[in-house]
Amino acid sequence: MVTASRLLVVIPAFNEALRIRGVVRAVLGQVTADVLVVDDGSRDQTAEEARAGGAIVAAHAVNLGYGSALQTGYRYALRHRYDAVLQLDADGQHDPASIPALLAALADHDVVVGSRFLHPGSYRPPLSRRVGMTLFGAIASHLSGQPLTDPTSGFQAISRSALEFYAHDRWPHDYPDADVLAMVARSGLRLTEVPVLMLSSPDGKSMHRGFLKPLYYVFRMTLALALVPLRNERP
Repeated sequence: MVTASRLLVVIPAFNEALRIRGVVRAVLGQVTADVLVVDDGSRDQTAEEARAGGAIVAAHAVNLGYGSALQTGYRYALRHRYDAVLQLDADGQHDPASIPALLAALADHDVVVGSRFLHPGSYRPPLSRRVGMTLFGAIASHLSGQPLTDPTSGFQAISRSALEFYAHDRWPHDYPDADVLAMVARSGLRLTEVPVLMLSSPDGKSMHRGFLKPLYYVFRMTLALALVPLRNERP
């Protein structure tokens, strides 16, 4: 079991009552930390199941989006003076056994991204998604000046310095992906990737499902990446 000084594990969750208790317990089996589940307006028993697993719960009255749920976690961590945050998804895709690798790299970096494409055993998303991830990853790599293989990964470890950067009011409320990582690198924060195991979603859910959401994501990310060189964000 890994012990980290004042670590908060942040898990955004929306209608994950069937899995969240198991995810929280698996995380606590890997690291000595507080676990905060941000219940983003769930209509099921997500909050109750999270508490039963041993988590603290912060609840949104309505669904605000994945990015907003993460920022609630970041601001909670800053307010309560945690030294670092580790974030992962609530659906069981992110294997808690990869947590030690993320935390080990955090000793020398400000943001550590878990990359499924650096781990030979990880689940690979469908070709249509991989094409988009490769394209946006290439753009983000160019803007940041370093290779980024998995720009949509939500499996990350974040230092306190980076938390102050992540908690600003212009944080994306929906898809904090490649554009945020490019801004992190350009701001002077130390960014790296490590191999992590990611599994397929148990029920095939994705925040990009449907017809309009993928189109919106492509438009929104293209615009956000185009604006990165014009922004001068600093920690």
